[in-house]
Amino acid sequence: MEGNNFYSIDRLIEFGMSMAVAQQMIQSMNQTITNMHVPGAMNKMETEPIYYAVVEGDRIGPLNSSEILKLIESKTIDKQTYMWKPGLTNWLLVEQLPEILKLVALTPPPLPKK
Repeated sequence: MEGNNFYSIDRLIEFGMSMAVAQQMIQSMNQTITNMHVPGAMNKMETEPIYYAVVEGDRIGPLNSSEILKLIESKTIDKQTYMWKPGLTNWLLVEQLPEILKLVALTPPPLPKK
């Protein structure tokens, strides 16, 4: 009669092994669902932020970091340029946006003329 008792060693081992298998299945399913891409669905995508800038009184954008870097190199954007990205309530100067100010600071000067 001991084999039918839930608290018997055999039943507890069986229960523990079932729980371990269930946890592995759940982890596998969660990983599969997380990595799944469904076209047209609102999947969480790892994208870089987009920005807008005010250049000569006009709004330009959306801009990604490589486009911003080109505008910095051409001196179209500097630390006194107003920029905005989704999530901000107001336009801010580049010097108030550390991620853009870093691009300004890391931009090399023009090549020396011979």
